[in-house]
Order: sequence, then C-alpha cells, then structure tokens
Amino acid sequence: MKERAHIVWFKRDLRTSDHAPLAHAASAGRIVALYVYEPELLAQEEHHPAHLAFVNESLTALDKSLKSKGVALTLRVGRLPQVFEELAREFEIAGVWSHQETGNAVTFARDLRVAEWCRSKGVLWREYRQDAVVRRLANRDGWAHRREEFLASFVPRVPAQLSGLTKELASTGILDGSQFGLDRHEMLDVQPGGWEAGRATLRSFLRERSVHYASSLSSPVSGWEGCSRMSPHLAYGTVSLREVVGATRAVQRALHGQPGRDSRPHLQSLAAYEARLAWRCHFIQKLESEPSLEFLNGQRVTDSLRRLQFDASADARFQRFVRAETGYPFIDACLRCLARTGWINFRMRAMLASFCSFDLWLHWRRPAIHLARLFLDFEPGIHFSQFQMQAGTMGINTLRMYSPVKQQQDQDGDGRFVRQWIPELAHLPTEYLAAPWTMPPLLRLQYGFVLGRDYPEPIVNHDAAIAFAKRAFYPLRNRPEARDEARAVQRRHGSRLASEARDARTFGRRRGPLK
Repeated sequence: MKERAHIVWFKRDLRTSDHAPLAHAASAGRIVALYVYEPELLAQEEHHPAHLAFVNESLTALDKSLKSKGVALTLRVGRLPQVFEELAREFEIAGVWSHQETGNAVTFARDLRVAEWCRSKGVLWREYRQDAVVRRLANRDGWAHRREEFLASFVPRVPAQLSGLTKELASTGILDGSQFGLDRHEMLDVQPGGWEAGRATLRSFLRERSVHYASSLSSPVSGWEGCSRMSPHLAYGTVSLREVVGATRAVQRALHGQPGRDSRPHLQSLAAYEARLAWRCHFIQKLESEPSLEFLNGQRVTDSLRRLQFDASADARFQRFVRAETGYPFIDACLRCLARTGWINFRMRAMLASFCSFDLWLHWRRPAIHLARLFLDFEPGIHFSQFQMQAGTMGINTLRMYSPVKQQQDQDGDGRFVRQWIPELAHLPTEYLAAPWTMPPLLRLQYGFVLGRDYPEPIVNHDAAIAFAKRAFYPLRNRPEARDEARAVQRRHGSRLASEARDARTFGRRRGPLK
C-alpha cells in the first residue's frame, strides 16, 4: 500500500518562516517538500541565467532549513502537472499546498493546468496569500484596509519537526543553467540568494542603512547602500512581506521609545520605505486584476501611438539601447551597471523606461522584456505595470519624461557613477560629462576626445524627441473616448491614496502603531 503525503509546492516562496502552506500541510500529516525546475519558465525571454543562480542559492538554503526540521527538499524537472502525475505513482497525494502567485502568462496557464488536474484526481489544492494581492478584486475601494488586515493576520507557526515519507524520494539535486541550455551569466556582482542572506540584508538595512533611505534612494551612487536591497528576496520569497513590514514597524516602535533622541529623520526614512512596500503590492495587484497588462496597453486608445512590431529604424534604436550605446552617458552607465550587477535604483529604472518610450519612441513591450532579463529582482506584476505607467499607456498617470542630462546632473553631480561605468569618458571635465557632445572643439582636441569614435553621438535629440511625444500624447488624452477609458482604468486600478491612507492609519492604531 502506498504511503500518503501532502505536497508542499514551493514556487516564489523559498523559505520556511511565515509559510502558511507548510504550516497547515504539516498539521494535516506527512509532507513532501517539492520544488520543480520548469523548462518552459526557464525558456522565457525575460529569464536570465542569473535568476536561476539566485534561485539555486535560495534552494540550497531552503533545503538546509527543511533538513533541520527533519525533511529534505525534493527537486524534480518537468512540466506541471505531469510532475504531480509521476509523484502520484510513488505515493498517494493527500493534497497540494502552495502560495498564490501573480506571475506571467506562462505561470498562469500552468496554474490552470494544475487546478484542472487536481479536480480530475480529486486532490484538494489549497492556496494561501503571501502578500496583499486580492484575487477576483472588483475595484480598489477598501484595498488598503484589506492590505492591513493581511499584514495583521495570524501567522501559523511551522513546527520545529516535520514528518515526511518513510522512504526517500529521488531528487535531481541542484541543477545549474548548463543543464537547461543556458549560457554562463556575466553578472559578477549580484546579491546572493537564500533566506539567511535575505535576513542579513534586512537587518543591516533596518539597523544602519535605513537612516538615510529617504535622501539616498534617488541616486544610483547613494542608493546602492541606502536602498534596502530586499527586492530580489521579496521577489523570490526568501523573506516574506509580513516579516519585512513587521521588522520595519518594530524598529519604528523602538525609535519612538527613545526619549531625548531626535529620531525624526530615521522615522521619516522608515515611513518612506513602508510606503514603497505598499506601492509594491499596489502594482502587483494591477497585473492580478488584469493579466493582459503583460502584453496590451492598459489604455487601448494609446495603441495607435507606437507600433508593437518594430520597423528597421525602431529596431536599430532598440539595439543601440541593448548594447548601451545610446550616446547618453547616464543611460549607458545604468545599462552597463545592470548588466554587471542585476540592480539599479528605482528612479533610474523609471528613467530607462521613459527614455525607451519617449526619446526612442518604442513600444514598451520589447524594452520591458530586455530589462526584465537584467533585473535580478524581476517581479512580473511590478515590472509590466510600472513600465506601462512610465510609457504613458495606462492613461491615468502624469507623463514622466525624464531628461538623461538633467538626471545625471541631479543624481550624479560629480560624475562618480558615470566614470565608474563609462571609463572611456572618465578623463573628461565634469561639466561636460553629462553631455559630451557640447564640448567645444578645442577642448575636445585638448582631451584627445573624438565624438563618434571614443563614444557614440546621441542616438536622438532629446528636446526634439520630447516635443514630438508631447504632440502625440496630449491631444490624444483630451479625446472623449480617451477620457472615458481613463476613468474606467482609474476605477479598476487607481489608488485611493488619501482616503485609503486615512483608513489604514485608523486600522493600524487598532492593531498597533502604524507610523
């Protein structure tokens, strides 16, 4: 007679703390802790070998944590639900337990297949929330209140000892990218994965680095240390959202309890950080509510502005962007930094999206996929929703048309960041570093700098490109059909910021300090 066990299916939740599926499955009987390498996911355009490396480090840490509780992580390769079908021949599947996932279209289709398989086999699949995203949400009314309810909800404790099958299941072990036909990645300065690394990063941020968060998050120089750097750990679930918010609020309470010390700057930074965590959920909710945002403009009247299929000219502009040869030093420095480290701060991400959308006049989809590959912390819900906001295709946001020259002057005034990533410009005077094409000819001769040889000429004239974008966008936004569609988008996705924040603060005072 086959043994009976519950499958705990790990996906983007690679931890054992604050893990409701693991806790509830353990209380129901024996468990099999499962992670599946899915070739169809690894073959997606937005996947980068560095993503798999981060996952593998996280799987190693997860296996260590599970073994300390008496079970090992079972690793398999294949398509789902076929992997479940194979496991069903080895033991009786009493149930499947997992967290909900707001992923891309491939993971959504995968989950539909799993749901159908479970129904056909009479296997109950229980899914649990791990963030503030609400499935089948009609509109955003009261959403912030529901987010607070989730954050304040009971966290089931995972037992110190778990009960697994009496026999050991075959496991592939950790598989590197070469086994899936992936090239070695060249991201040499990436963050390590795993729950231990995630918690260490969170501790260093809350205890030390967060003091200057509010003032340092906009610059790629200060943001490197001043930002939390928790984004890849939240994306792959090595640390849960509730753990991060809970730890942040604990530090806030401690700072309030220190009389005689001026903690206001630190508290302001922590409040700004917590607001960013709320916006994170806000944008993931958009893709959950409207999965087509991965592919289609949120405001469909903007379909007429940019062509999804690139012609030769658009493709040439895109390829120069991919090669970091745009002729705008700040843009190229950000792209080179991403290719090496997998991270850049949010304002620079917004600038890159704006540059593709307004300066290069490209449909957002292809640049979004390229940058998704480069972002170690790629989170589909955030990424596609944010990119559309920056591209102006959601219809409800102010058009943000960043000047790369001004951004460099504001965020890298001494040129440290650009000199680090564009060494061929390192010898130029700082006053010309943001726009080397403005150097007088005699000065170029003095510095031995030839524009077009030593560094590309600007791919476009920024002022002319932005003027063109405004002429295209603003009249369209004033059309009656565009306004009607924008109102519909606002009802479905728009923030209820003022009233929701007030409600959240009131709710927080009932549950504990929310400051």
